[in-house]
Amino acid sequence: MAQTIHRSRIMRISWDIQKQKHQDRSRSLRAAWAIFSNEDLVVHYLPRRLNSNRPLPVKSETQYSIFIHQS
Repeated sequence: MAQTIHRSRIMRISWDIQKQKHQDRSRSLRAAWAIFSNEDLVVHYLPRRLNSNRPLPVKSETQYSIFIHQS
């Protein structure tokens, strides 16, 4: 069951990547796999990138951490 959910999350994000970035199917699947394989790093660095490298408040950072161990 958990494996099916994990696969469906990867497929869903890969379709979004393929649509938005106009990439072929295999490249978008590799990108989605990389995101989910390194989700602890993505959750840590993505908010900073979207926030123009300004420091995040500690409260916001801890709220993002709930997505790391989601199964």
